Amino acid sequence: MDSAAECTLSLARELIARRSQTPDDAGCQQLLQARLAPLGFACETLVSNGVTNLWARRGTASPVVCFAGHTDVVPTGPLTAWSTDPFVPTLRDGYLYGRGAADMKASLAAFVTAIERFLADRPDPPGSIALLVTSDEEGPSVDGTVKVVERLASRGERLDYCVVGEPSSVHELGDMIKNGRRGTLSGTLTVKGEQAHIAYPHLGRNPIHLAAPALAELARVEWDQGNAYFPPTTWQCSNIHAGTGATNVIPGTLQVMFNFRYCPDSTREGLAQRMEAVLHEHALDYTLEWTGWGKPFLTARGRLVEVATDAIREATGRVPELSCTGGTSDGRFIADICPEVVEIGPVNATIHKIDERVRVADLEPLAAIYRGILERLLPLYA
Repeated sequence: MDSAAECTLSLARELIARRSQTPDDAGCQQLLQARLAPLGFACETLVSNGVTNLWARRGTASPVVCFAGHTDVVPTGPLTAWSTDPFVPTLRDGYLYGRGAADMKASLAAFVTAIERFLADRPDPPGSIALLVTSDEEGPSVDGTVKVVERLASRGERLDYCVVGEPSSVHELGDMIKNGRRGTLSGTLTVKGEQAHIAYPHLGRNPIHLAAPALAELARVEWDQGNAYFPPTTWQCSNIHAGTGATNVIPGTLQVMFNFRYCPDSTREGLAQRMEAVLHEHALDYTLEWTGWGKPFLTARGRLVEVATDAIREATGRVPELSCTGGTSDGRFIADICPEVVEIGPVNATIHKIDERVRVADLEPLAAIYRGILERLLPLYA
């Protein structure tokens, strides 16, 4: 392994070793600042309700090229199921194991080493380089990137290009990049029945039986057909609960947690109205609580997609597919102040799983991709 690859691997391991379960940054951003400040970055920390955010910028001119990501990780799940401690970065069989390895501490490390190498060759490039990092991407996402974007907008600062380090690759590094994401809309449905002894069903009303036809219909509904960029909107039941735990009691209520993943052809309001129409058709006695929402976004297929494609081809030999699949990301907030946003990162096959990992051999090409984007967007002669 050459020194450049070792540098990215070393920083990735330092980040993984910090137990930054959302919304705890656990010192990750301090580590990043320690690398960026000597390069001339002005670093600002914005703390909001226990969430730590970093805005670091070098330069004052346009264009502004920003790298964005998050230091927080999801819970580990049962530690006994992991092959090794999830916060002890471990090399095995060509992979780096640890919680956050792919989502997205490898990308953060590659951001920094790409910037370091770029500035070593071009110490006075035109334009500006920025880094936006939060510890609230895996959580509710209300005190993280959105707060930084609001701060920048209040100061009249805009970005020209933004690369989000989400793990966008599917099978091989660079085989897919994203320039948009579906929206998300979550809720909890409570269907009311009447509790009774199960031997006397005529004295009760079973909310499971009452709700089942409606849930089946919701699963069958064609909410929209999708479009050239987005797959069709889907409705999924993620959790269902009823009963007292006894086998001889008809439950009094049924609780269903659900989620829409929707394309811009549907709206938050329209989906809510159509869902309630189905519930009314089945004459259910219910309450509906909307618990979470994130808007979809789509940015132009412009200069950033072109240079990212060229950088990926140079570093990996692959031509990436452009996609809007997957879950939500903080790109939806950044798109408010940036006309071109893409997501480029490691293979996502193990994110949020036990034994999360990233290929060690992908770390240097990943940094090369980010560096290649800088070289193309901030050429030596503007």
